[in-house]
Amino acid sequence: MLPTTILVDDAPRCVVRPTDAKDLNRFIRNGRSFLLAEKPEGKIAHRLANDAELRRWRSGLALHKAWGAADEEFFGLPLSD
Repeated sequence: MLPTTILVDDAPRCVVRPTDAKDLNRFIRNGRSFLLAEKPEGKIAHRLANDAELRRWRSGLALHKAWGAADEEFFGLPLSD
């Protein structure tokens, strides 16, 4: 899959690259406490990453690869605190 932005109440929370829809759904289910940390009653959604989010994701991937890790091992990064 392409880098995907996870939204909480329509605000970007993190950008991830799941391997498939099942992986994305598992992340949303298992990461619920992380995703909703600031807004326990928030609504989680997702969409393709926009250009700015994609740049941040690529920057994180470049840092990940700089220390010798493989592309497949990089899942994503937070976009907000």
